[in-house]
Amino acid sequence: MEQIPMTLSDFLKNKRKQLNLTQQQLAEKAGVGLRFIRDLEQGKTTLRMDKVNQVLKLFGQELGPQPINREKLLRK
Repeated sequence: MEQIPMTLSDFLKNKRKQLNLTQQQLAEKAGVGLRFIRDLEQGKTTLRMDKVNQVLKLFGQELGPQPINREKLLRK
């Protein structure tokens, strides 16, 4: 059975909720705007990577290359 990777938006939403933070509190702690956090959690596809990493840094994470199944992509 193929494991479905967690999306960035799901990861951040789960982490924020685990720490009992509101979106506003997360935005303040990360030094980004509330709108950016909302866009991030809603899965907006065009976001500044430096700001995404600014938020991920709070959780000991950063964006990086991920392996993909190229055969699956070619079949689409």
